[in-house]
Amino acid sequence: MALDQNSGVMTDLLGLTAEALPEVEALFERGREALRGLVTVAGKVSATAMEEHQFAAHSLSWLATYTEALRQLRAWAGRLAEDGRFGEMEGLILQIGFGEYLSQIHGGIPISQGEMARLGDLGISAVPGLAAAVLMAEGNSPAARMRLVALMRGNHGRATFGVTGLDDELEMIRDQFRRFADEKVVPFAHGWHLRDELIPMEIITALAEMGVFGLTIPEEFGGFGLSKASMVVVSEELSRGYIGVGSLGTRSEIAAELILCGGTEAQKAQWLPKLASGEILPTAVFTEPNTGSDLGSLRTRAVAVDGAWEVTGNKTWITHAARTHVMTLLARTDPETTDYRGLSMFLAEKVPGTDAEPFPTPGMTGGEIEVLGYRGMKEYELAFDGFKVKTENLLGEVPGQGFKQLMQTFESARIQTAARAIGVAQNALEVGMAYATDRKQFGKALIEFPRVAGKLAMMAVEVMITRQLTYFSAWQKDHGKRCDLEAGMAKLLGARVAWASADNALQIHGGNGFALEYQISRILCDARILNIFEGAAEIQAQVIARRLLD
Repeated sequence: MALDQNSGVMTDLLGLTAEALPEVEALFERGREALRGLVTVAGKVSATAMEEHQFAAHSLSWLATYTEALRQLRAWAGRLAEDGRFGEMEGLILQIGFGEYLSQIHGGIPISQGEMARLGDLGISAVPGLAAAVLMAEGNSPAARMRLVALMRGNHGRATFGVTGLDDELEMIRDQFRRFADEKVVPFAHGWHLRDELIPMEIITALAEMGVFGLTIPEEFGGFGLSKASMVVVSEELSRGYIGVGSLGTRSEIAAELILCGGTEAQKAQWLPKLASGEILPTAVFTEPNTGSDLGSLRTRAVAVDGAWEVTGNKTWITHAARTHVMTLLARTDPETTDYRGLSMFLAEKVPGTDAEPFPTPGMTGGEIEVLGYRGMKEYELAFDGFKVKTENLLGEVPGQGFKQLMQTFESARIQTAARAIGVAQNALEVGMAYATDRKQFGKALIEFPRVAGKLAMMAVEVMITRQLTYFSAWQKDHGKRCDLEAGMAKLLGARVAWASADNALQIHGGNGFALEYQISRILCDARILNIFEGAAEIQAQVIARRLLD
């Protein structure tokens, strides 16, 4: 059976993918039980055994991520088919996605350069069933990829390659922010990057007027009270223009979520309206030089002195630190503790800096960390020496709750990072496709060569897969369902897809891609950070694996 695109086979495609999915789900369950057997000691999951069998644990995380990704891709196709919107492009994305991901599940899932997650790492093997075998043999064919790219070339300015499946309101939001990015961000982003400049305040003011900083803050506190899905779409489109611009809203949303989940009523009333309006800009001050992802071992301390808290210690990788007004600052208030217990979160006020004096507030100093990409807000090291925080600015006014309060924001933070990854990947795809269309070699456009077209096709397919996984995570969050697992998977996959898309788009540019004047050089640098911040890929895989065994 050939997976061509006549109506009869389109029905078979929906049937084949539906038939293949339970097989993948069963394979994941086998893998989970195999890992459980490896790491269970005296009836409990052993942290030591989890580290010893890290390749098996991370292989399960990636297998679980692929399983959920295929589940959401098939659910997307099913919804479109019911609505009469499942066209040829969507069918090609479905068959290529299933064909490739099934092949990787059985042959090896790439988790980084030189590292593969294999079923053998879990001590299991599998023979594909009939539906999976057909999809693996014929789904991701050169002909399918070439046809998909031909349809993409005739996309006529649509915002995405393939119908996203979102409702009309969310697509209207997408259109609004896509236009903003195209007019106010895209023409200038590469210059900001090359000159290592802060994003102009005019952009921040415009975003504030559009409601970006209060998008998901409840209306009673001056926000719009919209869904996490809306913030995903906004972050996606702004990050397509420039990841720094797409990350501005993230800062305010995560600060607001900290206050909503852990703040007192007085703190909510004081801070949320100002965050929503953009009157104040926040920065997150968590990481320390020797802790990285191990937040539980933070050493910065806060001591109650004369009706205030005095903070002493060092922080690093603090984004947008200089010109912000408030820091969500994590510090140790109980000196007798050495782990996550005894940490507290503060709403630490500071004076926005200038180029001449970036940190004018008494008790704190800082210096810039020069970075490859993600430059528009700048990164800093900070030092605190008797820095004062008002007593009433202890979040929740109860010490020792900081780590718990921070954990409550992880779902949203990882959904946000996945959304930013989608935007970066989409940007790489569009830039790579434009170059491949315009650039002529050996008498024809680059896009007419199968391997170039194949790269573009896989970018489009993986962007859609990541979109659906991320949208599902946001849907779970919006409906009050626990989604730390799905959000972590979306972040894990999205970061890899963004890097692959940027790398392949640069390859399409050839030598020009290595030149700073071409924006793909910036996109590559911006994409690289996604696999590190908000939980490095290795940490994320470990967290997913541990959660799968709960």
